[in-house]
Amino acid sequence: MFLLYLFIMKSIDRRAAIKKLKTLIFTQKSEPIPFRTKIEKEFSSIFLPNGVEFSETTIGNVKCDLLVPEVAAKSRVMIYIYGGSFVGGSRASWRSFCASLAHASSTETYVPELHRSPEHPFPASLEDVIQVLKILLSIKQDVVLMGDSSGASLIIGSVLSLPVSSRSKIKEIVLMSPWFDLSAEAPLFNQRKNSDEIISAESLRRCADVYTYRSNLKNPLVSPMFGTEQDYENFPPIFIQAGEKEILKEQIESFAHMMFRYGINCELDFWKDMPHMFQMVDEYLPQAHLAVEKIGKHIQEKD
Repeated sequence: MFLLYLFIMKSIDRRAAIKKLKTLIFTQKSEPIPFRTKIEKEFSSIFLPNGVEFSETTIGNVKCDLLVPEVAAKSRVMIYIYGGSFVGGSRASWRSFCASLAHASSTETYVPELHRSPEHPFPASLEDVIQVLKILLSIKQDVVLMGDSSGASLIIGSVLSLPVSSRSKIKEIVLMSPWFDLSAEAPLFNQRKNSDEIISAESLRRCADVYTYRSNLKNPLVSPMFGTEQDYENFPPIFIQAGEKEILKEQIESFAHMMFRYGINCELDFWKDMPHMFQMVDEYLPQAHLAVEKIGKHIQEKD
C-alpha cells in the first residue's frame, strides 16, 4: 500500500509540474498579454531562497536584477538570459529560480530585462543581451553565460556577435533545454513529437514566426545551428542540461555534434524521463533540485 501511495503521489506531482511548465510555451492559441500574465502568476515569488540578496541595477540602458548569494566567488559573475518563447518571461518571474542558481554556483548573477516579441521582434532582445555582455566583459574577469530555452538562442547569438578576440573572457556557457534551430524543420521533430509533454512543433513554429520573419530563421544569430566553423572561432566551452523526453533532444544532440566538429568542448547532461525546463519545478520534481545543484557544482569546479 505504501508503494502504491508513493506511486500515486509521484504521478500527481508530475501532472502538476507539467501543468506549470506548459505556461512557459507560447502556443497557437496564446495571446501575448494573457500569456505573460500566466507566467508571472505561476513563477513570480516575493521570497528568495538561501539568503540570496536582490537589488536592481542598470547596465547601459538595460535594467537588470543583481542576485548576490551569501558566499560568492570574487572574480566570477554570471549573466542569466531567461526563456519564455521570446514573448513572455521577465526578471520577476525568473528571480527565485535564478537565486537558486546563484546560490548553487556561488556566483553573483545579473538578469537583464529583455524586450519581448511581437512588440519588439528580432533583434531587440538580442541587442539587450549584447549590450549587457559587452559592458560586463569590459569590467569583470570571468563571465559565465547561462540561460534556458529561447534564451539559449540569444546567448549563442550574442557571443557570435562579439569580436573573436573578446570571446576568451567568457568562462563558459551553460544552457538548459536550449532551442538552437528556429526554422523547425520536420526531421528534427518527427521522432519525438509524441513524447514531449510540454512543447509541440506547432508551438515552436508560432514562437519563431512571432520573433522574426521566415526568411531570417536560418540566420545564425537567430538559429545557432546554422553557424559555420568560422562563425564559432574561439568559442567558449558549453555545458547543456536537458530532459530526455524533450522534442528538442535531437536538435540539442545535432548542435553538440556540430560543436565537436568545430573543435569546441560541448558537454551534454540528459535527465531520464524529464520534460522541458524541469529544473524550474523543484516543488514537484526532486530531480529539479538535483539538476540545479549539479550545474552549480559544475561551474565551481571550473575555477
